Amino acid sequence: MQNNQKVGAIIVAAGRGERMSGLDKMFAPLGGKPVLARVVNVFEQCNSIDQIVVALSAQALEQGKKLVAQEGFSKVTDVCLGGKLRQNSVAAGLSRLKNCHWVVIHDGARPLVTVALIETGLGVAGEIGAAVAAVPITDTIKVAGDDRFVQKTPLRQNLWAVQTPQVFRSDIITQAYRKIRAEVTDDASLVERLGCRIKLYMGSYDNIKITNVSDLALAEIIWREHEI
Repeated sequence: MQNNQKVGAIIVAAGRGERMSGLDKMFAPLGGKPVLARVVNVFEQCNSIDQIVVALSAQALEQGKKLVAQEGFSKVTDVCLGGKLRQNSVAAGLSRLKNCHWVVIHDGARPLVTVALIETGLGVAGEIGAAVAAVPITDTIKVAGDDRFVQKTPLRQNLWAVQTPQVFRSDIITQAYRKIRAEVTDDASLVERLGCRIKLYMGSYDNIKITNVSDLALAEIIWREHEI
């Protein structure tokens, strides 16, 4: 990646949080500040990031705009309406990035991301155009049918749990969203369907995704241990 190439970040935070017992996880406290503020602050502090777009649900949109203003996040150029599906939110974010050569996509529900993870992803993506944070699976995985009978046990050493950040050259991710219509759970899946190569880079086991109240409690513990 050349030094003069602009980097945009999309923070995807429009999820409904159905497993949070009615609590909006984006505004739940983590280390004394809302989860969303913790996430955006890391990207704000990353020197490689030039522009940030935050995609939120309709219910959280105004609250998100107020938070950005209160925190003084100068790199956030848009707080936009996300969609029902994650990829709708990413598409909305892509449409608001301006002249960016690289795009970093991150889940707002992963507040323990670090500047180092972002920078490493950009470095790896700079070599081939697409890089995804991931960690090796530590459990044995079974493949089963709808009847729950085991069909096979894949080799664990070849299995990785995918995280975000996911980093792409702008033209690659834009083409993926323009051409591929399948419903997927991460952006790399769309890029894969274009036939592009994607390289995994080492994420962090601390880079957890908050999906329920127990995850939030764990994130608080990790936060206190590392003072991220």
